[in-house]
Amino acid sequence: MFDFSTPVNRYGTYCTQWDYVQDRFGEADLLPFTISDMDFETAPCILEALQQRLTHGVLGYSRWNHDDFKHAITGWFANRYRTALNPETLVYGPSVIYMVAQLVNQWTAPGEGVLIHTPAYDAFGNMLAANQRALLASPLLKTADGYAIDWAQFEAQAARPDCKVLLLCSPHNPTGRVWREDELTRMAHICHQHSVKVISDDIHMDMAFKAYIPWSQVAMDPHWAIVSSGSKSFNIPALTGAYAIIADDADRAAYLTQLKAAHGLSSPSILGVIAHIAAYNNGGEWLDALKEYLHQNLTFVAEQLNSHYPEIGYQVPEGTYLAWIDLNPLNIDMDALQQVLIKDYKVAIMRGDTYGPEGKGYVRLNVGCPRSKVEAGVNALVGAIRQLKG
Repeated sequence: MFDFSTPVNRYGTYCTQWDYVQDRFGEADLLPFTISDMDFETAPCILEALQQRLTHGVLGYSRWNHDDFKHAITGWFANRYRTALNPETLVYGPSVIYMVAQLVNQWTAPGEGVLIHTPAYDAFGNMLAANQRALLASPLLKTADGYAIDWAQFEAQAARPDCKVLLLCSPHNPTGRVWREDELTRMAHICHQHSVKVISDDIHMDMAFKAYIPWSQVAMDPHWAIVSSGSKSFNIPALTGAYAIIADDADRAAYLTQLKAAHGLSSPSILGVIAHIAAYNNGGEWLDALKEYLHQNLTFVAEQLNSHYPEIGYQVPEGTYLAWIDLNPLNIDMDALQQVLIKDYKVAIMRGDTYGPEGKGYVRLNVGCPRSKVEAGVNALVGAIRQLKG
């Protein structure tokens, strides 16, 4: 019913991934597998809702604090994840990273620490540095089964006097881990024991191929927030808009004071609000079809890479549409690999150390695109490795 295989030309649309690839890779007209948006048209139910609103013709100031918006979100969690959330605890924000930054600033002082599983989404580190907060790394351990938490190291970091917040990425970007209930419960116990508040960035929640469990299901106190958006799931980041469930009344009031009074952001993008309502009320069937297609893309990547270089041992991730590929077994010069990919294959693939030192020797390949593009990217990566290995 839904076409994910026909390419859509995104050139000339002010598209970060396609039109501005030169900003990060030094050359234009590269085939990009970079920033984590998708090359698919969004769900028809969203496009229809937006067209209906545009036909009305008036785009004035609007509101987010109404039942249509809040109940669409809480209904999504109830129907899809069997999680009951109080709509009165829900607030709006222009983006996930904005909301995370505001909560970090509320819950920490300059110089204090925020605990993060690494490698980590690069915007986390940039945000913390810009706000004079310290990133307390908890490097994930690569195992035969994927990526695991180093519990002794994690608890040692949480026990530090300067550790005030756990910034959890759930599912995890870039490794694709979907946290199990026992892992979340153990993190919740450690954080509660050491008075560490929790911000759970769940923007990739709908891209979990295993059971996603919201933090609300394991929280041991009210000092937490879940921050999310439909922007990844339904490919609508340009419309802006995110939301958070902030459990504590005082914390929620303090956030709203910053949003409304300090930053003047009380009027949302009406198109973003409408898109979220349409997505969460009517987009489930489209999302299910998309996830199946993305999983097939990731399976293709695994089959191709492992057939050419079995020592890589790449495994399909538990979540996200990001292939986190460890090339360390090949002893490849990553600077040289990037040059070959850019100069000879005209392809842009994110290098792993973008996401911290734990990403050294990795690449992150975005497969949120038609299969034909994935094939071109994997063929380029295999060809570039072959060229370097001789």
